[in-house]
Amino acid sequence: MSTVFSHSRSHLISYRSVMLNVALSLFFFLTGCKDSTPGTPPATGINKVNHVVVIYLENHSFDNLYGEFAGADGLTNAANTQTQVDSAGDAMTVLPFVAGSPYPNNLPNKPFNIDQFRPWDSTTSDLVHRYYQEQMQIDGGKMDKYALISDAKGLSVGYYHTAELPLAVEAKKYVLCDRFFHSAFGGSFLNHQIFIAAAPPTFTNAPASAIAKLDANGKVIQDGYVSPDGYAINTSFTVNTPHPSSVPTANLVPNQTNPTIGDRLSAANVSWAWYSGGWNNALNGTPDKLFQFHHQPFAYYQKYADGTQARKDHLKDETDFRAAAAAGTLPAVSFVKPLGDDNEHPGYTDLAKGEKYTLDLINAVRNGPNWNDCVIIITYDEHGGFWDHVAPPTIDKWGPGTRVPGIIISTFAKTGFIDHTQYETLSILAFIEKRWGLSPLTTRDANADPFSNAFSF
Repeated sequence: MSTVFSHSRSHLISYRSVMLNVALSLFFFLTGCKDSTPGTPPATGINKVNHVVVIYLENHSFDNLYGEFAGADGLTNAANTQTQVDSAGDAMTVLPFVAGSPYPNNLPNKPFNIDQFRPWDSTTSDLVHRYYQEQMQIDGGKMDKYALISDAKGLSVGYYHTAELPLAVEAKKYVLCDRFFHSAFGGSFLNHQIFIAAAPPTFTNAPASAIAKLDANGKVIQDGYVSPDGYAINTSFTVNTPHPSSVPTANLVPNQTNPTIGDRLSAANVSWAWYSGGWNNALNGTPDKLFQFHHQPFAYYQKYADGTQARKDHLKDETDFRAAAAAGTLPAVSFVKPLGDDNEHPGYTDLAKGEKYTLDLINAVRNGPNWNDCVIIITYDEHGGFWDHVAPPTIDKWGPGTRVPGIIISTFAKTGFIDHTQYETLSILAFIEKRWGLSPLTTRDANADPFSNAFSF
């Protein structure tokens, strides 16, 4: 009898266990719980975002690329700001062009379509885009001295047909920001620095030959890559590797120690990486001919100097990004900087190649396991010398500069939406800081709008 009783009790316990497991499974299914940890509430709002990918392209203004985008504040709204003036402040009769350029000398003084003379899959000349020069082009918000100040003259008010752009198709599906300004006047160097630190780098002991000279009214007498008050403002290179071997040591920017967004993320145990095209080859002493040393902003900082663990952990080659996207192992925050041949920079690559390359990067994420909780932000580091009709807001001595395209792609983004909210490059930092509860770096990112109108969580 005891044996029969024992078997019966064993079957009863087994039956109860099975029923308990069934009941628990049914409970979690009905309540929609995706977390195996009891009591863990589902993420809400911005906390649904677990991955941010920033693709940082080069040198185009908003009107230059998206001036024909239906519904956006584009070329049809340019009015008087499209008229370029000469040194006396008088309207030019026709647009001036550099001798030997493919553009005719009788074009009216207004924006013109570049494609009819130089197809979008061919290169154009580069255009001046420096700290003091952009401020002169903006001309207190009149936006009327781009052709006068530019070394490419009338090309500065040229534009491309928006319908040709692969990224415009993505913008139609998701969010196009038409009030997005690059955060610092001038070129790639200062904008990359402001992007990661919300502040310019200091260079207090720069050689005299590197320092710009201004008159009593602030007019440039002699240009330079360091401001009179000791900030690096135009293209200059770090004391760390990689940097051009031809640059004298005295001309290299010393290690910076102010905080960066990378520091804030690391302190909060949030994973991140800056992925740069051609990084590994540059570190090995064989940089690609279009590898841009000044596009590597974290390399200017002591925390990411040669030989540091932080450099090894966070500064990576773009091939690592593609591998991580495919494997579903992207860090929480990815900054992606394509190599010169792929980043749309006028003068050394063409628009078509950069657009297609960027679309490939987008699809690497979209086809990977991290897509469902990811936000992709695409923008341009600065205007590249191209005109735009919208005057930037006035914030401080560093910027913002000219309006540039901003595109947000995500399952959380509004669909087919043109966002007219004022944003700037530092809105990206503000968004990252809001998502992970990070302290702002300076007042600039503290006051930047974190894409408040772009999402439907």
